[in-house]
Amino acid sequence: MTKMPPDRQRIAAVEKIIRPNVRRTPILEASGADFRLDSTSLIFKLEFLQHAGSFKARGAFTHLLTREVPAAGVVAASGGNHGVAVAFAAGKLGIPAKIFVPTVASPEKIERIRGYGAQLVITGELYADALAASEAWVSQSGAMPIHAYDQIETLLGQGTVGLEFEEQCPQLDTLLVAVGGGGLIGGVAAWYASKIKLIGVEPEAAPTLSNALRAGRPVDSPAGGIAADSLAPKRVGELMFPLAQKFVDQVILVSDEEILRAQETLWTVLRIVAEPGGAAAFAALLSGRYQPAPHERVGILLCGGNTTAVNFAATPKYIPATVANA
Repeated sequence: MTKMPPDRQRIAAVEKIIRPNVRRTPILEASGADFRLDSTSLIFKLEFLQHAGSFKARGAFTHLLTREVPAAGVVAASGGNHGVAVAFAAGKLGIPAKIFVPTVASPEKIERIRGYGAQLVITGELYADALAASEAWVSQSGAMPIHAYDQIETLLGQGTVGLEFEEQCPQLDTLLVAVGGGGLIGGVAAWYASKIKLIGVEPEAAPTLSNALRAGRPVDSPAGGIAADSLAPKRVGELMFPLAQKFVDQVILVSDEEILRAQETLWTVLRIVAEPGGAAAFAALLSGRYQPAPHERVGILLCGGNTTAVNFAATPKYIPATVANA
């Protein structure tokens, strides 16, 4: 695949290639009044219902279906969701996969990687440590690297979220998107290309894009917080950064407490289970850090649901009525 920057034409071409292997995730329309947000119209894109629990499956399948995969298979470094997605896609296509994750990765994501049959290596404290280990393995093995956010194929695959959302809701005014390494917002930015207002949302503990925009280039940033397994790389990608400079209108920082409140509210009001990174975009709206105009149609991308926030093991067992009434 050519290394030209992603655009609408190339994203549309990739969407046709990966369509048989990814879900067309639904949207859910809600009133802002449900969340005490006045007359705002909210449109949630339920991308956490994607295969492997996040948007990352789109990029994973783009790599595997558009590149020549060597006999050594593929390798990926991940805070969690990218590894889950690569493990899922590789397993479905019968390709060997080795996934490196840091100790910060959640148990839920670690178990899903194992469950999809990939070889798992847990190493280092943060994503950057796992990435360095994966790069060493590439040199040693000849396996094909699949970067979580800083490869053209990744951006093109994630950009299909924007294509799909526009088809489902062409009247959207604004879209809130969580930012980690920037593969998702970079791909979505390439698709919309200023047709709507695009807002990035980052944890205060991992302000990678905020710091990059301030510096005029990707720079090292803190990598902590409650969403560290999905939104806390060392820095944003080089490939997405020009797209963010050109097409992202604003980046908003949210606290861990605001992310937790967004998680809880999604469950309480909509019965949606989102992981912290998946709820971050909604946190910007719920906290008031993003103030929509009256009657603004605001899209919220709920991008991941790999979490144990709801503990079904603690659910009371079903008791037959004849026994319960005895």
